[in-house]
Amino acid sequence: MKGEDSVEFSWVDLLASFGAGLFGAAIGALPAFILTGFFILIGTIAVLSGSGFDVINSGGFGPLFGPHTAFAGGVAAAAFAAQKKHMEDGKDITVALSGLDKPIVLVVGGIFGALGYIINAGLGAIVGEYTDTIALTVIISAIIARLVFGKNGLFSVSKEAEKRGRFTPGGEQVWVEYQQEWTQIITICLGASIISAWMALAIEPIAPEAANFVGFGLSAFSIIFFQFGVKIPMTHHITIIAALAATTSGSLLVGILMGILSGIVGEWMARLFLIHGDTHIDPPANAIWIMTTIVILGSMIL
Repeated sequence: MKGEDSVEFSWVDLLASFGAGLFGAAIGALPAFILTGFFILIGTIAVLSGSGFDVINSGGFGPLFGPHTAFAGGVAAAAFAAQKKHMEDGKDITVALSGLDKPIVLVVGGIFGALGYIINAGLGAIVGEYTDTIALTVIISAIIARLVFGKNGLFSVSKEAEKRGRFTPGGEQVWVEYQQEWTQIITICLGASIISAWMALAIEPIAPEAANFVGFGLSAFSIIFFQFGVKIPMTHHITIIAALAATTSGSLLVGILMGILSGIVGEWMARLFLIHGDTHIDPPANAIWIMTTIVILGSMIL
């Protein structure tokens, strides 16, 4: 989910990130992420059309619509709103929080948007070559939000879950209810990985700077249908890793296998961090930074 290994700190970009977090809270974290996908697709088209303006890094992964600013701001604002009893579910990232008519909720989103920019800039300078700093920033921001605004701690487990087993979803403690059985997960991963890895390898000779992000952009933008109630799968953590692995190795098969593994990791992260908590810690972002690290380190070793 990164276009550049490091971010040069800018006060102007910091202010833009505050605005992005506030805007992300106003329209809702998930709608903000859908816009990320939209700008990634626009950026890809721009690159393929010969444009010299980098829409992918300036828009989709930049201060304005980067997941570490707009999405992360919306996540934190929802957690804060639930703590203050302005909404019931702090994990609900589909809600446009402007509808609460509580300006302080939006300001919290702005603060976390700015915080996301700072964290990503720091991570980029330290570990930018080895992982996806934007995805890792999303997770760090969400953990901070849970520790500050949540009520049940980082790894809380209900009595119901203790009886069922921590890593066995059930009842309301699920991520995507139609995407949690392992055969279903692997089947979805297979299709998404094939498409994304193939597109990445096809585009790489023409536009290498866009090749790894085409599948991700499609996956992220497709969530607009989920927002409207259609039961589509969450695949952006699958497609981005499939593309990265394919272009790094030059192998379609490696891309497919790593994409499938990323989908499995995403579900495990949902069961570890999300389904038992009272705030949102994003399973795809967790899978992306973990799997990006594995792919990059694996390419260095091999």
